[in-house]
Amino acid sequence: MKKLQWVGICILSAGVGSLTALAQAPVENQSPAAAISADSEASSEPTAVVLEWTPPALEQLNAQATSKSSFTLDRTMLAAASSLLSDADPETRQAIGKLDGVSVHLLRFGPAGAADPAEVEAVREAYHQRGWKHMVSTTGAGGPLHNGANGTTDLWLTLDGVNVRGAVLLAETPRSLVLVTLKGDLSPIDLLHLRGHFGIPRFEGDGFKAAREQ
Repeated sequence: MKKLQWVGICILSAGVGSLTALAQAPVENQSPAAAISADSEASSEPTAVVLEWTPPALEQLNAQATSKSSFTLDRTMLAAASSLLSDADPETRQAIGKLDGVSVHLLRFGPAGAADPAEVEAVREAYHQRGWKHMVSTTGAGGPLHNGANGTTDLWLTLDGVNVRGAVLLAETPRSLVLVTLKGDLSPIDLLHLRGHFGIPRFEGDGFKAAREQ
C-alpha cells in the first residue's frame, strides 16, 4: 500500500504542470483582501468538508468527457509530495502544512465536444444548496485562461470566523473542466500561495466577486 502511495505521489509531481496548464496561466500574487470579497460573511456553523463528495452532475459530465482523471491526497501524502516541490517558497510550504486533504477531478472534452451547460450549472447549484459561499470570476477570450479561451472560474468557501475550512474551485473552459476541493484550516492568503500546486488552478485573486444569491 505504501509503495502504491509513493508511486501516486511521483506521478502527481510529474503531472502538476499539465493539470494547471489546462486551467489558467500564471498570474501575480494578489492581496488576500482582493481574493475574497469584502461582503464574504463568516458562517457561525461551517459546512462540513467531505473530500470524497462530488455533485451528482459530475457523473454525467464524466460520461461526456473523452478523458478524465481524479486523485485525492491526505495530509501524509501532501507532506510527502511537498518535499518534491523544490521551487516552493516557505509561505507555500506553510500553506500546504495546513491542508488536511485535496481532491482533484480533471475532465477533457474532444474538439467537437463540450461540457453540457445544464450539468455544469447543476454542479454550481449543488454547492449553493449545501450552503457554501459562492464567488465567481469570468474571463473572456484573451484573458489568463489557457490559450486565451473563454472560461469561468467559480470559488466556493466554507468559513469559520476568518478562517477558511474548505474551498472548492471549478475552472471551466469549452474543452476542459477542473474541480478541486481543499480541506484544512487556512487563511485567505494561504489560498493564493497554493495556486499552481496539486492541481489547484492559478486563479486570479483579484478577479472574484460575490455571486448573486439565487
